[in-house]
Amino acid sequence: MKILITGVAGFIGFSVAKRCLEEGFEIVGIDNLSNYYDVNLKIARLNELEKFNKSESKPFTFELLDIENRERVDALFAKEKFDLVCNFAGQAGVRYSIENPQAYISTNIQGFFNILDATTKSNIKRFIYASSSSVYGANKDIPYRETDKSERPVSLYAATKKANELFAYSYSSIYNITTIGLRFFTVYGPWGRPDMSPFLFTSAIKEGREIKVFNHGEMLRDFTYIDDIVGAVFSIINGSNDSVSEVYNVGNSSPIRLNDFITTLERNIGKQAIRHNMPMQSGDVLATWADTTKLKRDYDFQPETSLNDGIKKYLAWYNEYYIK
Repeated sequence: MKILITGVAGFIGFSVAKRCLEEGFEIVGIDNLSNYYDVNLKIARLNELEKFNKSESKPFTFELLDIENRERVDALFAKEKFDLVCNFAGQAGVRYSIENPQAYISTNIQGFFNILDATTKSNIKRFIYASSSSVYGANKDIPYRETDKSERPVSLYAATKKANELFAYSYSSIYNITTIGLRFFTVYGPWGRPDMSPFLFTSAIKEGREIKVFNHGEMLRDFTYIDDIVGAVFSIINGSNDSVSEVYNVGNSSPIRLNDFITTLERNIGKQAIRHNMPMQSGDVLATWADTTKLKRDYDFQPETSLNDGIKKYLAWYNEYYIK
């Protein structure tokens, strides 16, 4: 099977590509290597994927390409014959969307449309894409179910992800293409993004710097280990579903208070955090909690990694990568 993975140098795209290569699939990966966070980390991820290429076999191909560039997207689809497209490219970050909304419209709306439309015109029948738990907005009914209301996002990032789901549903209805949207809940683990709380907290604790703890640490987050995210995606890649358009929650279904997450980090690092309690930030929500009943029903998948085990694995990678 030949799979196109967009955003292949990103956290989730890289992790899914690595698993697919381990399972013997052929991967074409594209990424624009944006400088939203450290490009060196993205290049290091690509170097890990390049290790699968041997003299007799080169299952991984990378192309530097921005999904906003429709001409180059079309040229790629004309050159390659894909069996499946996984769109993990996108401008990430809830808070950054408040400061720089145009980046989210360009990439998450126009770029998403370019990939979806090219997939459809190339007669590729399955399209998997990253949505987000943020589409649930300030919904107070938890755990979140896919049938819950999601038409009132509280950040522009969330609005673009909801728009992706609507585009996908429309294309499924009109062109009979199977689209599967994955509402990821807070993802952490090895090779994670340096703008996310696990990295920010870890580096600050190790270096004796203060950490900002929003809403006094009373927020609930459904922290989900990367291997569980990848396992869910891989189950969907290998699975079958007669439905034309679906969305799934992909989370641990076991929310953790932010204060407890920090305490788990402290215990495993062996050092206490210097906490600076702050009020809730604009665009944030009080709690995220995934009901994954639908994912279990359709693909017989459920997460396996406890928070403590996930933190141990994350810190082992962090110490190897960042502490030379």
